[in-house]
Amino acid sequence: MAEDERTTGRAKTGWARQRLDAGRTSLERLLLWRVWERMLEIEFVDRSIALAGKAFVSFFPLLVVVAAFAPERIRSSIITAVAARMGVRGDTLVLFREGFASSDDIRKATGLLGLVLTVFYATSFTTALQRVYLRAWRRPSHSGAGAYGRGAVWLLATLATLATLGALRGVFDEGLGSVLLLVVGFAVTSGLWWFTAWLFLQGEVRMRVLVSTGVVTGVALAGYALSAQVWMPTVVTSNEAQFGFFGVALALVTWFSGAAICVLIGACVGPVFAEDTGPVGRFIRGDTHGTLIPGARPPLPPPVRERRLRDAFQSTEDS
Repeated sequence: MAEDERTTGRAKTGWARQRLDAGRTSLERLLLWRVWERMLEIEFVDRSIALAGKAFVSFFPLLVVVAAFAPERIRSSIITAVAARMGVRGDTLVLFREGFASSDDIRKATGLLGLVLTVFYATSFTTALQRVYLRAWRRPSHSGAGAYGRGAVWLLATLATLATLGALRGVFDEGLGSVLLLVVGFAVTSGLWWFTAWLFLQGEVRMRVLVSTGVVTGVALAGYALSAQVWMPTVVTSNEAQFGFFGVALALVTWFSGAAICVLIGACVGPVFAEDTGPVGRFIRGDTHGTLIPGARPPLPPPVRERRLRDAFQSTEDS
């Protein structure tokens, strides 16, 4: 009798294990699961923290300095666009604008040489951003001055985009204009991240297959900006009350961390969707089966082992 019970128990255990294996196999066929695996591969938690930190210490100061040197209309447009993206409003918006208000003092303290150095330091952020796209697509890196040139181009494109979005926000203000602003803003933002992926992948990936990266990144950032309007003012106010101006800095780092996750999702969606053998991949690739342009260098091999959640929290040096 005991032997029969043991046999029945082993049979049930084997059946449950088979069901789990079958369920896992079905799950691994899903595009979303493959996107998750690609995010684990690029260590998305570690990468998002690195991007957020570099954005705060190099890219955000660039916005402040460039806004100080820009004409009043462009400066106002940049401030408006950045504030809208970060979801700051009310008393928080007043505090935020104070950081950009003293343009004369910033110009005197910075000077032209300081402006050039600020742009140079900001390329540390663009280098980290490029590394995200290269790893997501398993592309070999390319050292040299070209990386700094691409970083400078991206910074100019981003500043122009922010100025454009800020100017549009002043034109489309109420009613139907708000809807048009959302549509045009989404198109401009998606176009920027489409161009970003193409630029940082060194033009070796076909532009058509990068459309999904631009669209997904645009959707993710738009949703994140809308959600930030709910929680960002509270975070800034509470942090300021607890830590003073340092608390405002912590709130900005928090925002940048979430935005970095949105960018990482878009970066990982691109290669997964483009390499899909089903209808999604065929639609994204179009008539051509490949994802790379003719003459592009071959991709790097996939990881030698299955990635786990703990891999998202640790960084490994690129070979």
